[in-house]
Amino acid sequence: MVAPVVANPIQVLEPLLIVLLGPTASGKTALSLQLAEKLSGEIVSCDSVAVFRELEIGTAKPSRAERQRVPHHQIDVRNPDEPCTAGDYGREARESLAGITGRGRVPIVTGGTGLYLRALLDGLFAGPARSDALRERLRAKEMRHGSGTLHRLLSRLDSDSAAQMHANDLPKIIRALEVPLLTRRTMTEAWKDGRDPLTGYRILRIGLEPPRPLLYDRINRRAAAMFDDGLVEETQMLVERYGYDCRPLQSLGYAQAAAVLRGELTRDQAVTSTQQGHRNYAKRQFTWFRREPEVHWFKGSGDDREIAAAVLHLAQSQL
Repeated sequence: MVAPVVANPIQVLEPLLIVLLGPTASGKTALSLQLAEKLSGEIVSCDSVAVFRELEIGTAKPSRAERQRVPHHQIDVRNPDEPCTAGDYGREARESLAGITGRGRVPIVTGGTGLYLRALLDGLFAGPARSDALRERLRAKEMRHGSGTLHRLLSRLDSDSAAQMHANDLPKIIRALEVPLLTRRTMTEAWKDGRDPLTGYRILRIGLEPPRPLLYDRINRRAAAMFDDGLVEETQMLVERYGYDCRPLQSLGYAQAAAVLRGELTRDQAVTSTQQGHRNYAKRQFTWFRREPEVHWFKGSGDDREIAAAVLHLAQSQL
C-alpha cells in the first residue's frame, strides 16, 4: 500500500512588533514616523508623561502635525489629575497593539520610559496592595528631612529601581519603597516572578545610541527650546487648573518651571537644571535599556539618514 502524501503545513508567522529604544533626544520620534510611513505602521507611545493631556511643551510629544501623519496611541489618554500606573499603561498598550495588528498594520512602540516598556513586554508582578498609612509616613519623612531623602533610602533598599527613577518623582519612589517595606522583597525581585509576558508577536528591538557629546548637545538645545517656546507659561496654566502637587508637574522641565513660578529659581537656573536633569536621565535610560535582550544597537540618532535607512532595511527583512 502506498502511504498517503501529507502536505507540509504552511507556517504562519506571528505579527511583527517593532520596539524603538533609546535615551531622550536620540531621535526616536523621527525614526518612528519614517518606519510607520514606510511599513504601514502605527505608533504606540511609551512615555509616562505623554499620556497626559494638556502637557505639550515639556513632554516633547510628537507635534499635532506629526500625529496627523501617522496614527498614535497612548498619547493624551489621561487628564493631569488622573492616575496612570505602569500596570494601566501595560494593559491599555496591549489593547492598542491588538487593534493595530487586527487592522493588518505594524505596531511600533517608541519611548523612553523603561518601567512602562517592561510592563508592556514582560508583564506585571503581583505587588502588595497600597498602604495609605505607609505612604503618608514616607511623604512626611521626605518633608521632614528634605528633597531626595526617599530616593536615597530606595538606593539602599533597591538600587536597580532607584537608578530608573528621578529623585523628585515621589509617587514612583514611594511605590518602590512600599514593596520591600511591606513584603521584604524589592520591586526588582518581585518583577522576576509571576509576570505575564507579552506573547503572539515577533519582537524586533532597535536601540539608538548617539555619541554622548552629540546626545548631550541635543538634550541641552531641546531643554532651552522648551523654555523659549513657553514652558513656564504652560506650567502656570496647569498650576492654576490642577495645583503644584499635580503628579505630572513633578517631572523634568515642569518641576523647574514650577520653581520659577514660586520664585525659587531664575529662568536661566531652571534651564540649566533641566538640561542637567535630562542628561542624568539619559544615563539612567542607557543603563536600563542595556539590559533589554536581543537589541540591535545603532550608533547614531534616529534622524540620521544612514541610521534610518539601515533600520528600515532591517525591519523590512523581518516582514
